[in-house]
Amino acid sequence: MSGQRTRPRLRFDAPRIDMSHGAGGKATHKLIEGLLLPALENPSLAPLSDAAIIPFGDARLALTTDSFVVRPLVFPGGSIGELAVNGTVNDLAVSGATPLALSAALIVEEGLQTEVLRHEVEAMAAAAGRAGVAIAAGDTKVVERGKADGMYITTTGVGVADPELELSAASVRPGDKILCSGTLGDHGTAILIARGDLELEADILSDTRPLTPLVEALKSATGPALRFMRDPTRGGVGTVLNELARDCGLGVVLWEDNLPIREVVHGACEILGIDPLYVANEGKLLAVVGSEAADGALEALRSVEGGEEAEIIGEIREEPARMVVMHTGFGGTRMIDMLVGDPLPRIC
Repeated sequence: MSGQRTRPRLRFDAPRIDMSHGAGGKATHKLIEGLLLPALENPSLAPLSDAAIIPFGDARLALTTDSFVVRPLVFPGGSIGELAVNGTVNDLAVSGATPLALSAALIVEEGLQTEVLRHEVEAMAAAAGRAGVAIAAGDTKVVERGKADGMYITTTGVGVADPELELSAASVRPGDKILCSGTLGDHGTAILIARGDLELEADILSDTRPLTPLVEALKSATGPALRFMRDPTRGGVGTVLNELARDCGLGVVLWEDNLPIREVVHGACEILGIDPLYVANEGKLLAVVGSEAADGALEALRSVEGGEEAEIIGEIREEPARMVVMHTGFGGTRMIDMLVGDPLPRIC
């Protein structure tokens, strides 16, 4: 059985910060765990989960914060305002919490057209309404022309953690199944096409959406058999599963034929020379559930809008410890390592 394990300490020795430190992969982990965490470490921060769980009287609060610097501001299927709300709501939801309220800080570049700002504020309001949360506080700053690519948004969210759930890598057991709620890489591919980084004409939309309905369906179907959840944003599924393998001390095995990936995403990744498992998603979740609950969990996800293409994509095993491997459609096996570098900058 796997119990609580100690995360290996990483050392940060880079002389300066570069774009790879914001990509969600190996460089990001070295920055966080080698420089930021040693200075700020406390019991709430130490798990490095999507939201901190903080005891508050008889309840537990969930707290998360995130910044959004996506370029362009508007893209097929969404915009920075909608993304900022959904991203923070989702970090609360996959932590097993019910979102209560958000705060939002806008950093606006001098010269931004008022209609653009109005569009994003209205997008934030609409997204908050769909997610059932209020934007209860905020701040606005204006910086010089050329300093912010139009605007950046930081959102912070607070929620109430489910008292019946203990979601963590330490809860994962050999034999547990890994579920994905839908097709992978849609958001990152939509951004690349909108930005003109790919010479493709394809009808693909960002998957940005609130995950709360999917999470509620999953919780109802699985109960205590739900071990772990995460939304695979920066660094994609490959990075999240490497984090999980490292933190639980077990092995993660994927089945390539079960991965729900659109052909256009495969095509875009072939052009770029990257694996779609590392492409960001903004409306999908990964869940680890006990094997006895996996079929019911899959049925529950597929019954909810946004989860129709959910799949069981892999399982947890004793070996190879702390590694992610994939059984390919050709009968081989290959290792899925943590993302290196920054192949897809500024996509969230």
